[in-house]
Amino acid sequence: MKNKNLQREISWLLKEKYSGQLTDKAIKDITRLKKGEPVDYVIGFTNFLGCRIDLSYKPLIPRIETEFWVKETLRRLTAPQGKSLGKPRFLDIFAGSGCVGLAILKNIKNVKVTFTDNDKNSILQIKKNCKVNKISKNNYKIIKSDIFKNFVKQKFDFILANPPYIPVKNKYKIQESTLSYEPSKALFGGQDGLFYIEKFLSQAKDYLTENGIIYLEFDGSVGSSQVLSQKKQIEKLLKKFSYSSWQFYKDQFGKWRYVEIKN
Repeated sequence: MKNKNLQREISWLLKEKYSGQLTDKAIKDITRLKKGEPVDYVIGFTNFLGCRIDLSYKPLIPRIETEFWVKETLRRLTAPQGKSLGKPRFLDIFAGSGCVGLAILKNIKNVKVTFTDNDKNSILQIKKNCKVNKISKNNYKIIKSDIFKNFVKQKFDFILANPPYIPVKNKYKIQESTLSYEPSKALFGGQDGLFYIEKFLSQAKDYLTENGIIYLEFDGSVGSSQVLSQKKQIEKLLKKFSYSSWQFYKDQFGKWRYVEIKN
């Protein structure tokens, strides 16, 4: 299976980056693949809901599960009942490559998106991806911040959050290439995976408009009989921080993956 995956990645690399030609540079890139480097890094970009996501600063590679829930969110927001949104303000927090906010900017008219992340390379990556996707500077802002630390009391109609949420105790379940090459601080959220989620939910209400909505991605793994799943733990946090209502949704693989939270 490993050899089949490698051959598939080599074919993808040659097609996407070298127009099918086995050049000297292509041979060097194939060596990178053989050493375990993720194919998206070797190619240098990936696609996300109509956006070209450059990966030159090595952010977390956008996942298909994230693409799924963002697509579902876009579908809801652009449905007939969503057309009366006016000029909504979005926050893409824990933004990484900026893929979530970019998808919003590319697929919804008259929006403004604020991107935020606490990593300097992510900030550089977001700037580059806004340029690559020809986003007008009038439509976005980028803030380097540890969650809301560097924010003034501004309000958003929608906050989309994909925080680090993998429990450290589940590190052994992660692919070796992910552990070796992708930024660990974008993956792990403390022992139970809830460190950033709890910190975020404790503050997010103050940055939502009256009818504002949060879309939060989390770990869809099933908890054991001794350990509550993240879904149940997040429900407890939502009650603790007095959110009015919420709805959990599954991803394309049937796992609980994201939650829609109302102020």
